[in-house]
Amino acid sequence: SHTPLHRKQAIMDGPSMRPFAAMSVLRPPPVAYAAMEKPADWKNFVLGAGIQCAEAATLGMPFEVWKTRMGRHRNESTLEAFKNVYQRGGIGGFWAGTGPKMIESATKGAILMYAKEAINESCVASGMGVTTAGILAGAGGGVSQVVVMGPSTFLVTGAVTGDKSISTMQRISRTWNTHGLKGFYPGGTAIAFRQATNWASRQGFTEFVRERMKITLYGRKDAKLTKSEEALSGIMGGTMACWNHPFEVARIEAQSRADQGQKAMNMVSVMNMIVKEQGMSGLFKGLIPRVGLGIWQTLFMVTGVKLVKDTLKEGGYI
Repeated sequence: SHTPLHRKQAIMDGPSMRPFAAMSVLRPPPVAYAAMEKPADWKNFVLGAGIQCAEAATLGMPFEVWKTRMGRHRNESTLEAFKNVYQRGGIGGFWAGTGPKMIESATKGAILMYAKEAINESCVASGMGVTTAGILAGAGGGVSQVVVMGPSTFLVTGAVTGDKSISTMQRISRTWNTHGLKGFYPGGTAIAFRQATNWASRQGFTEFVRERMKITLYGRKDAKLTKSEEALSGIMGGTMACWNHPFEVARIEAQSRADQGQKAMNMVSVMNMIVKEQGMSGLFKGLIPRVGLGIWQTLFMVTGVKLVKDTLKEGGYI
């Protein structure tokens, strides 16, 4: 049985929690408890998994591989990295690591969709603005993804930057035998920062652009945008969300080092090393394919999700 909402609040305010009063800023707001009260909607899990897999199987993987190549080989230009990916594995090289990527996409898509939509609906229902609700929902959904993304991104990064003669199963076996479960989570802190800021920015910026577009084009906030206008807001939101690219470069470097048996470094140490070697510009290597990936993912997981759910609602399916 579920613990009632008022009981959860009482526990947080009870005597046993007083020693942690200084950490009260981290206490979830009431709307978060409301989101936890909601039963899981299997439709959100299915939609999230399906849409995210479609995103990755199309242009998502090529952008991911291209970006990952540049994040590790930071001496290469954008075009050089593209050419080297092709020379390494042909056209198929742009889909290196697709196996673990599909598992990652299905699981992270389902988790993102459920967590993000539940938080967003609860925030909006409480009277919160759509932009603020989008930021909170995106951050919550992004952090929820980390548990499944750590191992998958590690395996994809190894496939792109490591020894291509090693299969995914061999890489899994080697990592497990050497480091156990924790070996699949190098760069975990960078992943958490990236995912929280990724979806907070993609959802938040897209909702902000949508709201501004409604007022500018139609003079009111409750106007309905066309599909092309929705897509344009997603493109703008996905582009602006790439401000956090240094977290991604740090993640790629940390996971590449782990795959190749090099000394482990935390996120701050990795960033300092990159700045010393390449300057601040090193933290933005691979930005162009990352923008492409950000736009593509936002079109699927923010704009696309909204359009699909609106269509299903109009048809009476949800």
